[in-house]
Amino acid sequence: MGEAKRREEMGLPPREKKKEKRTSKNQLNKILNKYPYSPFILGFSLLTILIIDLVNYYK
Repeated sequence: MGEAKRREEMGLPPREKKKEKRTSKNQLNKILNKYPYSPFILGFSLLTILIIDLVNYYK
C-alpha cells in the first residue's frame, strides 16, 4: 500500500514537498570555497590599479 492511500485513509492531507531555498549567500559561500584566494587577488589588483591611477593623476 502506498503512502498516499494510507494518508487518505487516515484522513491526513497529502504530504508537502520540501523546497530547497537557494540564497545568494549560499552561492557566495560556494564560490569562496571553490576559489579561496579570489578575494585577496581581487583586493590586491584593485589596490594596484588605484595606486597607478593616483600616480598618474599627480604627474
